Amino acid sequence: MTLYEDLKWRGLIKDVAGEDLEDKLNEGGLTFYIGADPSADSLHIGQLPTFLVIERLRRAGHKPIILVGGATGRVGDPRGTKEREKSDVKVVEHNFEKIKLQMKKLFGKDTLVVNNYDWFKTYNFIDFLRDVGKYVNVSYMINKDLVKRQMESGISYAEFSYMLIQGYDFKYIHDHYGATLQFGGSDQWGNLTTGIELIRKLNDEVVYAFSCPLTLDSTGKKIGKSEGNALWLDIEKTSSYELYQFLINFEDAMMENYLKVYTFLTQEEIESILERHRERPEERLAQKTLAQEVITFLHGDDEYNQAVKISEKLFSGDIQAFTSSDVEIAFKGLTPYEIDKSIQIVDLLVEASICSSKREAREFINNGSIRVNGKKISDLEMNIDCNIAIEKKYVVIRRGKKKYYIVKFN
Repeated sequence: MTLYEDLKWRGLIKDVAGEDLEDKLNEGGLTFYIGADPSADSLHIGQLPTFLVIERLRRAGHKPIILVGGATGRVGDPRGTKEREKSDVKVVEHNFEKIKLQMKKLFGKDTLVVNNYDWFKTYNFIDFLRDVGKYVNVSYMINKDLVKRQMESGISYAEFSYMLIQGYDFKYIHDHYGATLQFGGSDQWGNLTTGIELIRKLNDEVVYAFSCPLTLDSTGKKIGKSEGNALWLDIEKTSSYELYQFLINFEDAMMENYLKVYTFLTQEEIESILERHRERPEERLAQKTLAQEVITFLHGDDEYNQAVKISEKLFSGDIQAFTSSDVEIAFKGLTPYEIDKSIQIVDLLVEASICSSKREAREFINNGSIRVNGKKISDLEMNIDCNIAIEKKYVVIRRGKKKYYIVKFN
């Protein structure tokens, strides 16, 4: 299977500009670029399939350039809904540095990461209008999908001009670094083709572009968001355990698509995994394979193995086998209730707001609904002190089947 056929089979190509792009991709040797938005200091899991195309092309002999938009990040691109909030300049600069490190970690230290602020910071506005604005028709810009949709709610001149800026980015990277291909998410298609038009008009040269479909769940929503919070690729923001829990709970209906776009497994390997998965879906082989491939690529084998061990310990109730680090990872979202001396279990349940009253606390204990570090509690007089805490630091209390609370000894 050729590179182009593989990308099409995986569903990673939506729009194409350039009649002989298929041949160019299969031949190798292209210099290509993709843009990253520095509105956050990390990419998130929903963006990963598009950025993994970098590695697919790199392995096929193409040279990557990653542009982190220090200039465009200060402007914001149209989303087709409403205007973006104005970005703080220092935040954008910080985010650029973080994403630069992330890209080099994922795709190699020699990967070229550039910042379009470097060539826009001294570009005179009048010169830009003359050099670029003169060659892009307003009707062409208005007819682009995201712009057209956002016109209904109102679009600022700044965001309307974003297309010109990204279009010039392609020309600059083409002229200075030899890039002849740009790709990105399908929502960027209007910006991608603007660059092609500028290079055609100003350089009289043919360049190429393709877009990747956005990664969606079965309801058509972008994945990687949970109650407004992204699952980040940065391990300091989203632990491997959190990522594992997210991936292991993907629904079966989407697994073929996700294995294609999130992994480097071959067609034969994916078909074999799916066949075995269908035979015993309760074992969640497809989801486990996906989690292993993604986490290993992002963070390495050790992080994946730790995520699996924590999950298995938590599922089996073997909390006593946890380390304090395991507790911090597994219950990252919980705010510990802090104490500095021993306390009876009934009093602790009330003071930590685990139970509403001492009466309720006694009822829960008598009903066998309270577990301390995985062990069912029946003694109403039980003393909670640092000697029973995990590494003399944490006590994990479970009420009922799924409600967890953390007590921390200072």
